Amino acid sequence: MNTIVSRLDIAQIFWELDDFCQQFEHYWQHQAQLPSLPGERRSQSRLSLSEVMTITVAFHGSGFRTFKEFYTLCVLSHWRQAFPNLVSYSRFIELMPWCMMLLCCFLHTRKGDCTGIAFIDSTPLTVCHPCRAHAHKVFKGQAKWGKNSVGWHFGFKLHLLVNDQGELLAFKLTPANTDDRKPVPELTQDLLGKLFGDRGYVSQALFEQLYERGLQLITKSKKNMKNRLVKLIDKILLRKRALIESINDQLKNICQIEHSRHRSWFNFLVNLLAGLIAYTYQEKKPSLDLGCKGLPALPPAIF
Repeated sequence: MNTIVSRLDIAQIFWELDDFCQQFEHYWQHQAQLPSLPGERRSQSRLSLSEVMTITVAFHGSGFRTFKEFYTLCVLSHWRQAFPNLVSYSRFIELMPWCMMLLCCFLHTRKGDCTGIAFIDSTPLTVCHPCRAHAHKVFKGQAKWGKNSVGWHFGFKLHLLVNDQGELLAFKLTPANTDDRKPVPELTQDLLGKLFGDRGYVSQALFEQLYERGLQLITKSKKNMKNRLVKLIDKILLRKRALIESINDQLKNICQIEHSRHRSWFNFLVNLLAGLIAYTYQEKKPSLDLGCKGLPALPPAIF
């Protein structure tokens, strides 16, 4: 399988997902079922939840642009030996929502460690072209209009928190018209050290709220703000905020967490969660080398 999907170690992903699903099997059967209509009949699938989750995550490291192409040309054609109980594409689409809760729980086990340095940013998730927003029905009442430096977009915002090693610390999905500063207190509940963000996070009240918890919010100053003293290391790290923008770029263009072909709320969330999980399995993530190697003139105290 690794010769087909070279960006991810599919065997390792399946082993970890299967072990995770076995630990949650009792909980899943009794509490984590999807809501259903009264009298609706639930049918059993030949594929296990761990197999569905593995194939879903594998798509986000495969390089295929659509899941249908990946499943029909790659999975059904080449993965029969690894997954002997494969089902049709339409049936697999019906099974994907059943793994949403376990994907969310598993993603929380893949979070990185708090290193004392974190970066925060938000990125838009467009659900359709702006010209078709008035007729969009899949996310009616949920998707909103938002605006950033690029322009207007219709959909959601993904708020990300990462450490200096490019590892995910927290994430949150909100409508596109949500203020970037609103989710910050919840995203940084267990965080200590320094948090770097862009001008969209400038807020004296937010700074004081985080500072009381041992977290220092550092942002660029707006043009109408007075100059303030900033430590040299903080200025350097503030310039390295492009790290999280590189992660957002990889999530969209490699892990493909954004597209306009969604036909279901559940599968939209499954696609997003699986893309984030696929990112955590990348061998080389965008990261910063903060060691003082080759900088003997700088005192160790600034690090």
